[in-house]
Amino acid sequence: MRTAETNQNHRVRGRSRRDLIRAAGLVALTAGTGSLAACGLFGDDPVPPPPDPLAPLVTNTLDLAARYDAAVAAFPDLADRLAPVAQAHRAHAAELARVTRTALPSGSPSAGAPAGTATPPGDSKSALAMLRAAETEGRETMAKACTEAPADRAVLLGTIAAARATHLEVLR
Repeated sequence: MRTAETNQNHRVRGRSRRDLIRAAGLVALTAGTGSLAACGLFGDDPVPPPPDPLAPLVTNTLDLAARYDAAVAAFPDLADRLAPVAQAHRAHAAELARVTRTALPSGSPSAGAPAGTATPPGDSKSALAMLRAAETEGRETMAKACTEAPADRAVLLGTIAAARATHLEVLR
């Protein structure tokens, strides 16, 4: 009885077909494992994307709305003048949040000024001056962001900066 001959008995230069198939299978397995690991299948959480550089503008815009709300609460006679501006700031914040994929804070944004927001001074003229200063700073921040933003976001930021310039007219 004669046994079958194998490649081991007849060494051929180079790689055998079996070696090539093993190598191809190993490459496929490695590639598949790498893509599965990127999905978090093996418990590794994927690296979250970096925060959007425009995300702080959402907070700044909501802060402005809260300042207007605080002024209206302190001086109800200014409500007709200031409430629409506060609402515009909330609408701007909502659009910025949508564009930057940032979550708006939960709760009512008009429930009063957040911690750290300046309380309006003793009279309405001082409150309007404080709002003018905050609005001017906010307009400058938005205009700077507009010049540094990608073109697809510059229109939104420019529109908000222009709206803030009109808000300054309301505060005269």
